[in-house]
Order: sequence, then structure tokens, then C-alpha cells
Amino acid sequence: MNTTDSPPADIRQWSGLLRTGAWAAIASVILIILQIALYFVWPPPDTARELFTLLQENPLRGLIALDVLYPLSNLLTLLLYLALGVVLWPDSRSAVTIALSVGGLGMAAYMASLRPVEMLELSNLYVQAEPAHQVALLATGEGMLATWTGTAFDIYYLLNFAALLIFSVLVYQSGVFSRATALWGGAAAVLMAIPSNFGTAGLVVALLSLLPWSVFAVLVGGKLWQLSSEPRGPALRKRAT
Repeated sequence: MNTTDSPPADIRQWSGLLRTGAWAAIASVILIILQIALYFVWPPPDTARELFTLLQENPLRGLIALDVLYPLSNLLTLLLYLALGVVLWPDSRSAVTIALSVGGLGMAAYMASLRPVEMLELSNLYVQAEPAHQVALLATGEGMLATWTGTAFDIYYLLNFAALLIFSVLVYQSGVFSRATALWGGAAAVLMAIPSNFGTAGLVVALLSLLPWSVFAVLVGGKLWQLSSEPRGPALRKRAT
């Protein structure tokens, strides 16, 4: 069964943000594919010593192993969420505000936990240090790695699980997006509830979550682009079934 709804006039005033969100959605999927490919082609080292060696031999590869691309991924997701929030604002301002707040806090927590520049600097000091000092630098590096995938990392997963789940419920209830879009988002949210640092199971589930998230992003991005291109004035749009 289809329902029809008229997009509020003020949504069309945000066409620039809607288009930005649409582009961000596509770019985030491309970046996910790139990161997965790099992960399998260049598996990240497990220890500080291995990372120090890699950072000296191939700094770019070492920084990628330390998730230097992930801040860009978070920025693209935030832009997508902002555009999605504009569309869903008339449905529930409270829920949109909560989703954007917890999502933004989660991303900030993860960004603060990253240590690629610090590890690069430590690796430079490591190769120049005496053996006794190298032991201390390795211990510092291991501490950096523990901080990277520690409490802030788990908070990031928890808060972004909550943000995506809220957005998925709002998408399901709205008359703008298809319910299939909401279901893909909900599936991604459920899989994101398990942080990737929870052993092999966490890593597998985290990788699996990227498929429904990518479908969700593409579907939302397409609708955002469509809304940004609608002429001002009376218009109707149908919920896809």
C-alpha cells in the first residue's frame, strides 16, 4: 500500500545540504570498498614493533593500517546524518536531535582515540634510540594501541549503534523513504552493536555490517538527491513499497 506526502517547503530550502548528504553517502560507500580492499591486501600488523617497522618502510601503508582514513569516513557519515535529519525533522525533532547528538559524540570519541601521528613519531624515535630506550618506546606504542581500541572505541560503536537505530525507526515511520531503506539501516545498526575489538566474532560482524550500511547509504543518498532536485511549490512523493 502506498501513501503520499507533500515535502514541507522548508526542506527544499536545504537543497545544498541534501545534495551534500547524497554525495557523502556515495563517497562513504566508495571509501568503505577502498578500506576493505586495503585491509585484505595490506593486513594490519598486530604489535607496536611491527607497526614501527612498517611506518619506517612504508609510512602511507602504516598510517592506513592505523585507520588514518577513518576520520574522513566519519565526516561523510556525519554529513549524511545531517541531511537525513533535515528530512526527518518534521517527524520528530526530539529524536533527530538525540540521534545527531549521540552519533556526533560517538564519532568524536573515536577520533580522539586514533593515534596514527603519535605512532609515526614514536617509530621515528624508535629507530634512533638506544636498545634500552627502544624497550620504553615499544611499551609506549603498545599503550597507544590499547588506547586506540579501548573504552572510547567501544563507546563509538555503542553511540553510533543508537544513532543509526533511531534514524532507521524514523525512516520506517516517515512517508519519505521506503521501508526497505529502514530495514537495511536497522540491520546495519544491529550488527554494529558488537564492537570489532570483541575478538574474531566482533571483526566478522563488523565487516558484515558494512553491506546493509552501504545499501542503506545508497538508498538514502538517492532519495536525498531526488528531494534536492524537486521544484519549489506543490509536489507529491510516494513511499516506495
